[in-house]
Amino acid sequence: MLAERLGLPLWCEDEAGPYQTIPLPGYAWQLEGTPGRQAHQYIRGKTCKFLTLFRPVTGELRAKPVAQSTNAILHPWLKEELEDILKHCPPAPELVPEGRRWQDWDPFPAAEQLDRMYPPLRMLLILDNLAGHYSRDLVSWCGEHGIGLLYTPCAGSWLNMAESVQRIIIRRALEGHHIYDVEILKDWLTDTIEGWNRHPTPFIWGGKRHARRDRAYARRHRQGGSGATSQYVLPRRIRSVRYYRQVGNTVAKGK
Repeated sequence: MLAERLGLPLWCEDEAGPYQTIPLPGYAWQLEGTPGRQAHQYIRGKTCKFLTLFRPVTGELRAKPVAQSTNAILHPWLKEELEDILKHCPPAPELVPEGRRWQDWDPFPAAEQLDRMYPPLRMLLILDNLAGHYSRDLVSWCGEHGIGLLYTPCAGSWLNMAESVQRIIIRRALEGHHIYDVEILKDWLTDTIEGWNRHPTPFIWGGKRHARRDRAYARRHRQGGSGATSQYVLPRRIRSVRYYRQVGNTVAKGK
């Protein structure tokens, strides 16, 4: 990623849930001849949410299951984790190169003023458009610590890779089970997070699926100089039925 090549660690943040203590569909290991069974009813209990910080280039995951994800819970956890991350980041250079300035990442015209107000960038954090992420306290704190905030556009949550790793963790921890206690649910999530970090998987844009799409698109033919395509070549001119009849008669006479 561009930010990582410029020396700016890129992290993604998101909150997932709530997850209930209900029977969850999916695969589960069972003895042969004894299929897994789940109760047809459940007692509605407490729920659990899932706070996530993810670094795609290394696969490092910092996450915590919590009862709620209000600002009073999210912001202290986020600040604590970000401070620990900054301890392992290289210090900002004295001569700030292009790509490490605030104005290089902030789209607003007055972004030049941020370079006078705050220290040079040390890392980037991708967030969604949750109202709590625009809190003045959080935004000011991140600016004072050299953390640039990048917000995904509306309907653009798929740009946040934290959501991808959340779905993987939830599947591994809860798929095919019926957990009766929310504290057990939190323990399973915590264990799954520790297992992920023992063998983290880096995420990249593209990959095999992207290559397949490129190959499929290359087999199509652009039409009219626009983005429209077809799966076969269209003739430049459609002849009339009368023309083809004349051609057919001429060929028949020639024979």
